[in-house]
Amino acid sequence: MSHEIVEKRIGLMGLLIILVVSGGGLAEIVPLFSQVEVTAPVEGMKPLAALELAGRDVFIREGCHVCHTQMVRPLRAETERYGHYSLAGESVWEHPFLWGSKRTGPDLARVGTRYSDDWHRVHLMNPRDVVPESNMPAFPWLAEATLDPGAVGPKMKALRTVGVPYTDDDIVGAAAKVTGKTELDAVIAYLQQLGTILKGKR
Repeated sequence: MSHEIVEKRIGLMGLLIILVVSGGGLAEIVPLFSQVEVTAPVEGMKPLAALELAGRDVFIREGCHVCHTQMVRPLRAETERYGHYSLAGESVWEHPFLWGSKRTGPDLARVGTRYSDDWHRVHLMNPRDVVPESNMPAFPWLAEATLDPGAVGPKMKALRTVGVPYTDDDIVGAAAKVTGKTELDAVIAYLQQLGTILKGKR
């Protein structure tokens, strides 16, 4: 029987498995590239400002995305707690994306403007000062480390090559906008813009 030929030859079986899985994957993924709601940014969305972009880099460096997802799933339990479910158009300019799958801490996709800058400052310096039961580590060194003004412009230039619409003015003016700012200032700026484009939607 023909199936016995495949079953007795592990190399052939492996090759056929790869072909079937690849075909199925392509059939699911390729059509997404033609859907506007997947490939186009959400209406009114702007690229991250210089300070926010620097904050995102610190957020990634410190591993914050390991415990905090940035993807609200379309389930009532999640939308009731966090707000409107995440849209693909919110992430078209994210490199890398920070959706995540593990929530040791709450999802941050809609955290922007939910708390004041001062709350975030205290929370990052010592989380237990505002959330006594928190197991999040403190990040006091962020308040002492200043940003490198020369790093943000080249980062914007690199992101522009992969489709993020930074202008020449954005790139040239980036250094001035982060000069004298701490890493703590940058992380707070990044957190405060998360999800604000869809604020109020349910």
